[in-house]
Amino acid sequence: MNRVSTNPRIDGESDLSHSIHAGKVAVVGAGGVGASFSFALLLSGLASEIVLIDANQSKAEGEALDLNHAVPHTHPTRVWAGDYGDCAGAAVTIVAAGAAQQSDQSRLELAEKNSDIFRRIVPNIVRNNPTGIILVATNPVDVLTRLTWELSGMPEEKVLGSGTILDTARFRHLLSLHFGVDPHSVHAYIVGEHGDTEVPLWSLANIAGMRFPEFCAVNNMKCDNDEMEKIFRRTRDAAYEIIRKKGATYYAIGAGLVRIVTAILRNQRTVLSVSTRITDYYGINGTFLSMPCVVGGAGVERYLRLNLSDDEATALQHSAAVVDKSMESIRQ
Repeated sequence: MNRVSTNPRIDGESDLSHSIHAGKVAVVGAGGVGASFSFALLLSGLASEIVLIDANQSKAEGEALDLNHAVPHTHPTRVWAGDYGDCAGAAVTIVAAGAAQQSDQSRLELAEKNSDIFRRIVPNIVRNNPTGIILVATNPVDVLTRLTWELSGMPEEKVLGSGTILDTARFRHLLSLHFGVDPHSVHAYIVGEHGDTEVPLWSLANIAGMRFPEFCAVNNMKCDNDEMEKIFRRTRDAAYEIIRKKGATYYAIGAGLVRIVTAILRNQRTVLSVSTRITDYYGINGTFLSMPCVVGGAGVERYLRLNLSDDEATALQHSAAVVDKSMESIRQ
C-alpha cells in the first residue's frame, strides 16, 4: 500500500520503532465504525496522534482530511492516513475492518469472511507494533478477538474485544427510561457473546444498591418479569432494528471504543464489559466472552468472577458453546 500522508511523519521517526507513544492511536478500518470512533476520539482530546489505515487508501485520506478540518474546533491532534508501518508506537490499535452486518444476518454469519481479512491484518499490525494493545471491534467480535490473540502471539491481557460494552449501554439506556433515572445510575451488565446468546445479569442489577424488585416496590413501579424480558429483547435485537432503519450502527460503538481507550491510556482500571479469555469459570475454559473486566494501562488486568444465578450460569455456558462452535468453523 502506497502511503499518501495528509500529515507527514515527523523527521527522524522510525517506522520500526517499538517504543510506545502514550497518546498515539492507530485505527485499522476507516468505515462507519472506524471513522465514528476517530471523530469521537478527536473530540475527547485524549489522543495526540490518530492514524487511519484502510485497504481503500482514498477513503482513509478523505476521513483524515475531514477530521483535520475539525481540529481547529477541538484539540491539537495530528491526524493522517497511513499504512501498517504507522502502527509502530501506537499505544492502542483499533481493528474495525471487515464486512458489515446486514439486517438479515447474525453477527456469527460474518465469521468466515472476516476471519480471512484478519489473517491478513493482524500479522501486519504485530510486525510493526509487537508491544501495543489491540482492541477488536469487528464482528463477530468474540471469535475475531480470539483469532487475533492466536495470530498475534501476544499476552492475552493485551488483546481485547469491544464485547458487550455496546449491549450493556443499550441495556442501561432502556432500563433508565423504564425506571426514570440517569443511565449512569443503573448498574447492570450484559455478558457472554456480543450477539444473540448474550446474557442479562438480572440477579446483580441494581440502582443505588437496590435490586430492581426492591426499587420498584419502594417507588410504586411496575417491575414484572414480562416487562423486564421486553427490555432485554429490545437490547439484544437493537442492532437489527438500527440496521433495518439506517443501514449500520456506528455512533454508539464509536463512543464505547473511546471509553475503553480512555481507560487504557489513562490507566483508570475501569470496570467495563469487554471480551477477554475466560478460564475455569462455570466450566468455561479458553473462550473469549464478555465479563465485567478491570481495564487499565496493561489492557485487561482481570475479569470479575461474579456469582451468577443458576439460570444465568447455564445461559453463559450456552453462549460460550455457540462462540466455540463458530471458532471451530473458521478453522476448518
